[in-house]
Parts: sequence; structure tokens; C-alpha cells
Amino acid sequence: MGVGIAHRFAARGAEVTVVDVDMDHAVASVERVRATLDEAARRGKLDDAEAAKARLAPAGSVDELPEALEAIIEAIIEDVDAKRAVLVTAGTRRPEVLASNTSSISIDSLAEPLERPDRFIGMHFFNPVWAMDLVEVIKGSATSDETVAKTLDIVGFLGMQAAVVNDSPGFASSRLGVLLGLEAIRMVEEGVAEPADIDRAMELGYGFPMGPLRTGDLVGLDVRLAIAEHLATVYGERFEPPQLLRDMVAEGRLGRKTGRGFYDWER
Repeated sequence: MGVGIAHRFAARGAEVTVVDVDMDHAVASVERVRATLDEAARRGKLDDAEAAKARLAPAGSVDELPEALEAIIEAIIEDVDAKRAVLVTAGTRRPEVLASNTSSISIDSLAEPLERPDRFIGMHFFNPVWAMDLVEVIKGSATSDETVAKTLDIVGFLGMQAAVVNDSPGFASSRLGVLLGLEAIRMVEEGVAEPADIDRAMELGYGFPMGPLRTGDLVGLDVRLAIAEHLATVYGERFEPPQLLRDMVAEGRLGRKTGRGFYDWER
């Protein structure tokens, strides 16, 4: 997700610093973003890839960022403690907007250790960020109206649209999307239909741009499992992950990133 977010900002004219666990990883991440910009130009989706690539820079830690940036967006794994640690450090850089790309974790929970929770907000992007125009903007109980307004300005700058929701686990998109995805997995588990046929039913019958199983492969089935497990602790058994999902994750069949999930991505 971080690669996609950096791509979108750089393509729209922003100066972007990509932070990773160390400088080697950060340089590799910047190269991944640059490759996506080249691909966008090749497909006619971007006029000047070279200018966009020049707006990217790597950093090996959050401490290397300058103070008072317009925005810092955290986009690491869906783990409360890990996110809090990054966000606390990012908060010391005093950005105008501090955002988390979480897809399911409560914004109020993430805000607990922050000195300025009024400047903290959720910005849930969708994969692939360069092609999806929605940002789910999540207001915490301490998020100021000024922060919401600045965030909506950022969304507009990116050429995207916002769906503004109040903080609750899973928000709107993940809560609905995960529930649909879990039911689709249960249908495969029960032998109701093949994955491609289930997806085709939703794409052609309901106008979905991508079926729930292919979407799960794209997001990562390990991510889907983690979100479902978290939501099950809040909302109960309707979010309990099917055994098939647990088995696939245990086997390393995580979707596109490992080459196999409900689909074969290596072909």
C-alpha cells in the first residue's frame, strides 16, 4: 500500500519521502514506486514519469523526516502496537496531518499514546491506489474539524473522492467488504462453486469491478485473515474466518504476492 500511496502523491506533483525499516529497504521501495510510474507512463496514464520519479526520496527512519510536513501517512502492517510506535515517532515531527492507512483498527485506539490526537485521522486507501479513486476518511473522537478539512483537501489534490465515516472497527468498507469476502470463501469451502464463477456472478450480476475472491488475492489473504480475526473479537461469530482461509494462509497461499491464492498468479 505504501508503494501505491507514494505513486499517487508523486504522480500528482507532491514531493514524497518513502520511509522504510532501514535505508536499503527504503531505496528498494523507492525503486518499486519508480517502476510503477514507468509502467503508468507506458500505458498512457502518466505524462511525465521522469518528473514524478524525481520527486521521490528514501529515508531509513521516521526521525530523518523534516518537521511540519503537510502530512505523514503510516502504512505498515495491521498491528496496533507496531502502528502506535511508528505514529508516536511521526508525531514528534509535528505534521499538519498525521494519518494511518489502517483498514480495520480503531482510530481512537491508535490515537491513545499521541500528543496531538486532534491532528490524527484515518486515510484508508484501496489497492491498487493508482487506479482506485476512493479514500475512506475516518474521524476519531479527538480529530479536529480542521484536520478533517485538511485531509479532504489532500484527497482532492490526489484527484480522489472521500467517504467520511466515524470511527468504529472495520469502518464502512472493510466491515462490508470482509463480510462479503468471508461468505465467498465459505461458498468455495462448501463446494457451491469455483472461485471464478463466484466472482463472475458478482461482477456481472451486481456490477462489481472485481469479485470478492480475486480482491482477497490482491489484498493478501493473510491481511484478510488478520482483519477478520480482529473484527470477530468486536462483532462476533459472523466475522469468524472460515477454516479454508486459515489453511491457505498457513500453507503460504496468500494471493498475488506469493503467486497462489484462489487464483494462480504465476501464469
